[in-house]
Amino acid sequence: MKWTGVMPALTTAFDEDLQVDHEFVARHARWQIENGVSGLVALGSLGEAATLRMDEKLAIIETLVSTVEGKVPVVAAISALSTEEAVALAQRAEVHGANGLMILPPYVYQGDWAEMKAHVAAVLEATLLPAMLYNNPVAYGTDFMPEQIQELAAEFPNLGAVKESSTDVRRVTAIHALVGDRLAIFVGVDDAIVEGIAAGAVGWIAGLVNALPRESVDLFEWARADKAQDAFELYRWFLPLLRMDTVPKFVQLIKLVQQELGVGRARVRAPRCELAGAELAAARETVRLAMTRRPGVARPSTRFAEG
Repeated sequence: MKWTGVMPALTTAFDEDLQVDHEFVARHARWQIENGVSGLVALGSLGEAATLRMDEKLAIIETLVSTVEGKVPVVAAISALSTEEAVALAQRAEVHGANGLMILPPYVYQGDWAEMKAHVAAVLEATLLPAMLYNNPVAYGTDFMPEQIQELAAEFPNLGAVKESSTDVRRVTAIHALVGDRLAIFVGVDDAIVEGIAAGAVGWIAGLVNALPRESVDLFEWARADKAQDAFELYRWFLPLLRMDTVPKFVQLIKLVQQELGVGRARVRAPRCELAGAELAAARETVRLAMTRRPGVARPSTRFAEG
């Protein structure tokens, strides 16, 4: 598997009964691919994985695999309270057709390095799938330091990438200094993508791409190609929206942007609640202003299919 490019951290679409809307999941995946993404990451934080049952997770993987027909890889995020559950999900994801894994630390328990290494190692050893380590100390309280990532890379050949979401772009250069090209480094924080690419990142696990895939792909490609003027023009416009990916209610905000642009619904599962009141009004105003100023340098290459 080639770890590179823009890979959306897919939102999970729910119908009016808050059941997974597989027809929408499939349409959304096709639209993302048509607009140039290089892979699809499902069942992550943005996908509300903590609210999904095991059978729902596997059904989502099946829907995505059958939809993409091998055009791009389908990566299953592996998150669980226990190592046993994480291993089981990884093994079942492989059986159901996933092409890769994105491994998170266990929810809730913030262990020491020996414990976290044992957890990640158990998942890496559970399948033959290529894997990405997800480092997000802000959300999960576990910080995989560059030296620890180097240790994992030396011991596990199927570890091929790291999603760096510490919010410190210096981590990109620190990891690269230790492992060189052994691991593909992805930016996992939307509002640090241009800086991350300048520091050496080769991929982006993106959030706002769910609503604006063409702009996201253009931004990534222009930054990688050193088209500074085009990249920064688009980045300046995009930043108020990209910053929605970095706050506690990022799931509600990104789903709201999808709804406001007619490419999704704001529905979320409890304990999350949809935005309301002043919070909703402020978010809608941010979206409205962005859309009135949308630059002509990037327009969606395909329309979202109605259905």
